[in-house]
Amino acid sequence: MVSTVILQAGGQGMQTIIMFGLMFVVMYFFMIRPQMKKAKDHKKMIAELGVGDKIVTTAGIHGKIVGSNETTFLIEVEGGTKIRFDKSAISLDATKAAAPKA
Repeated sequence: MVSTVILQAGGQGMQTIIMFGLMFVVMYFFMIRPQMKKAKDHKKMIAELGVGDKIVTTAGIHGKIVGSNETTFLIEVEGGTKIRFDKSAISLDATKAAAPKA
């Protein structure tokens, strides 16, 4: 009788471990993996930008890239004003977003 109770308690512990493992797998495929893919795509988009491309920053500022270095872009906004932004502050490549899809 005592050994039966111990085996049943051990079985519930194993079910708990399996349940936590399944929860982690679900979280990985629905939360972590898509976020990693989004970050990878954003990094690729930033690497492909060059002088003359129109962009939108995370602050919503629209402009055209007129210069760049390793970590920043020099953006020209309306009226000829130039502002320097960190590359991570670019949220959208407006040149490709405005182009018609084939």
